[in-house]
Amino acid sequence: MSENAVTIRTRKFMSNPLLNRRQCIVDVHHPGRANVSKEELREKLSKTFKVSDPLSVILFDFRTAFGGGKSTGFCCMYDSVEDAKKFHGMKYQLWRTGVIDKAEKKGRKGIKEAKNRGKKIRGLGRRLARKKARRSE
Repeated sequence: MSENAVTIRTRKFMSNPLLNRRQCIVDVHHPGRANVSKEELREKLSKTFKVSDPLSVILFDFRTAFGGGKSTGFCCMYDSVEDAKKFHGMKYQLWRTGVIDKAEKKGRKGIKEAKNRGKKIRGLGRRLARKKARRSE
């Protein structure tokens, strides 16, 4: 084998029509290399399995074996990018892949202040106060 040769094998391959995806465990043999980038693996797997858009291939949970030369991880190949957005449970993996943009979070202090303001108001005025607080944000 040459130094840059990478061998990709899949096992436990299954089709999951309820989630519009094919899923498998990916074994990557890469002697002489520290590891292989997910971008490179995504391109190779999308060509091998004839996936229309490489962004609909999501790779995660890769571990390199002790001593190097072999990595193992999971792969989900969705029928479309929309299916990946709809069915893939881990949003941070979609963000890492580049399928979605990172969600903006509210500040911790702002959340606590709104909670404490809500505690001070009771009864029917509570709903109006919440509505007013949302408008001010």
